Amino acid sequence: MLEPLFQPTSGVLDLSYGPDEHTDVGENPPRFTWMPACLEESMYELQISSNTEFEPEGTLTYSRIPYNLFTPDKPLSPGSYYWRYNLIGENDIRSEWSKVRAFVVEDDLPLTPLPSRTERYSAASANHPRLWLQAEHLPSYREVVRQDPISTGWDDFLKHSVLPWTERDLIPEPAPYPDNKRVAKLWRQMYMDCQEVFYAVRHLAIAGVVLEDESLIAKAKEWLLHAASWNTDGTTSRDYNDECSFRIAGALAWGYDWLHSSLTEEERLKVRQALLRRTGQIAFHVIERSRIHQVPYDSHAIRSLSSVLVPCCISMLGEEEKAQEWLDYTLEYFSAMYTPWGGKDGGWAEGPMYWTTQMAFVTEALNLIRKYMAINFYDRPFFRKTGDFPLYCFSPDTVRASFGDQSSLGDPVNLKTGFNIRQFAGLTGNGQYQWYFEQTKELNPDTQMIFYNYGWWDFRFDEIVYRTDYPQISSEPPVAAEPLKWFQDVGWVAMHHRMEDPQEHIMLLAKSSRYGSVSHSHGDQNAFLLHAFGEPLAIESGQYVAFNSTMHMQWRRQTRSKNVILIDGQGQYAGTDKSKNMAAYGKVLRAYSKPGISYTQMDATEAYRENVPYIKRYMREIYLFDSAYFVITDSVDLDRPGKLDWLFHTLYPMKLKDQSFKVNGKKAQMAGRFVYSSSGEMTLSQNNQFTDVDPKEWEGLPEHWHLTASTQEAISHRIVTLLIPQKSGSRDYVSYFMDDQDHGVHVYFTNQGITHRVEIPKAY
Repeated sequence: MLEPLFQPTSGVLDLSYGPDEHTDVGENPPRFTWMPACLEESMYELQISSNTEFEPEGTLTYSRIPYNLFTPDKPLSPGSYYWRYNLIGENDIRSEWSKVRAFVVEDDLPLTPLPSRTERYSAASANHPRLWLQAEHLPSYREVVRQDPISTGWDDFLKHSVLPWTERDLIPEPAPYPDNKRVAKLWRQMYMDCQEVFYAVRHLAIAGVVLEDESLIAKAKEWLLHAASWNTDGTTSRDYNDECSFRIAGALAWGYDWLHSSLTEEERLKVRQALLRRTGQIAFHVIERSRIHQVPYDSHAIRSLSSVLVPCCISMLGEEEKAQEWLDYTLEYFSAMYTPWGGKDGGWAEGPMYWTTQMAFVTEALNLIRKYMAINFYDRPFFRKTGDFPLYCFSPDTVRASFGDQSSLGDPVNLKTGFNIRQFAGLTGNGQYQWYFEQTKELNPDTQMIFYNYGWWDFRFDEIVYRTDYPQISSEPPVAAEPLKWFQDVGWVAMHHRMEDPQEHIMLLAKSSRYGSVSHSHGDQNAFLLHAFGEPLAIESGQYVAFNSTMHMQWRRQTRSKNVILIDGQGQYAGTDKSKNMAAYGKVLRAYSKPGISYTQMDATEAYRENVPYIKRYMREIYLFDSAYFVITDSVDLDRPGKLDWLFHTLYPMKLKDQSFKVNGKKAQMAGRFVYSSSGEMTLSQNNQFTDVDPKEWEGLPEHWHLTASTQEAISHRIVTLLIPQKSGSRDYVSYFMDDQDHGVHVYFTNQGITHRVEIPKAY
């Protein structure tokens, strides 16, 4: 016997043990995860039982599990269960069993088993092509295209996404960076070049095979063999430029698969060897180096499962032994752990732009898996609900109204977000998702060539795939949208009024997340954003320059660019230590809506702990009254006296007067007033500088204006702020008065004869 079994405690970055008695099991069978034991060359054994003694009758045993995650191949009957695991070492020697954990399977859960490794490829064909259309489907698709090239989208795809590549010169292999030091501009150009190679190979190959056009096939082969000749350990390798490596691996996979019958055996070997090497580099990083099955917060590694391992391994399945091994890992990750950035509510902790990139690739991958292997991951709860995340947190008419890193910062919601959500409209029949798609197309005409569109995806290819695989859904404006949507999985709260009408739409987005500032999240727990009547009023300030630029690291990621507070000039931890990023978390304690009131209460105490060790508590409450005005209360308690800076950011210079500030935009305006501050009147100032940012990075870019409202020094602070968004030219209309009680302060707000009371606990 191997003993004792090592059972480490989960840290902030680690995979947790589950399920247990505290787990809301949301699908059947449950997903089993545990911290890995420190023993090399070992496998796991898992038992699930209806009794605590794990008697043979009523116990399921699964052996030789290679990783610390598992999905059974059959659902469980509703009821109470127990589970445990052990290690299988050399010569099948077992360790002692782990701690026993309990869970409950409720009735009517989604049934989402994963076929076992011995069964999951039973529906997979050895023929090519395999990616998107299978060989047996080609004849019928050819006929459809010939009969109706317009409504299928084929005519547009052929003219604009295929034929131009017949006239383009081959793109040279990217040159190294000067002194092999990354330069943002060159990095982007490198991956754009590789994306174009990917387009040329995939589109020429598909068009040539579908149309049985030898000239297109010959051109596709030329591009494919050119890409296969590039140095697999050079400038497009995973460790030199991972974005380049993803694109070239994808190009080789699609080309190898679709041109398989047109390649000589020597050509197949050349392409397959390059493809195997590139796929292996990425698989090594994902599985051995990053180990996302143990520490699941590597954004690029997770994306590469979809963009690389799925298409590359499917294209080589049955021809290279490693392909099945890597594909098994990917399928088991998708089943048991996807996604570490959200849960059954469908939220995405990294924000909507990274939701867009991840969903773009994962839906393409899951479509490939479903069509080639008949395994459907879309029944998992996350995928049934995740279309709600952009609908409520990245509404199609809003600008600068969402959290996290965004390459499209300042632009309208990008087209790919709309194409993604249409995918979920097709899956669920949700007409509001279709409405979102149509809105993004209407609001984003002629934006296909912007780098964050063209450098990542081709919408004409998306169109032919969707029209082939999914039904057309009728649009349904979100008249019945929920006035408050709480994504409990990621700690985001969205308040809306009249989402369906951009000229009347009011949206406030707030966040206090258990993910803290890890990955593409920022130090913005308890922050808010406000968009109203067609214009952003309260923004996350700063410009998108490049990842790791001074604008990104010194401003955008930092609390000082957010609509939240600083304590003695200090914000939340947003540095480069991932464990501290996760430890700098917030949480939404409550969120609800009832007639006349939407409300949320958030706690960001721990987010400040690293930089303000003497903090005791920081709570923020946000009220939306009568879909017309907001009241924000901030309660801060410290172990020693300190000063607060209440921050607010907008696109326009503000009018400051006494305890008030006003934003005058082009379509909308906002009146703000500090109704109450327990330490006395606040000192208001504004500026348009980006402190500690290289001035060259924002030279010539639009100005942003930053309000700082500073308190007096005190050990305890209570601040009440009134915000009234209005159409331009409107007049303020909310009155208020205060009643000072022994236990706190009551503030009464009145608008059009309706009064609401806000209670503030006493400062001490």
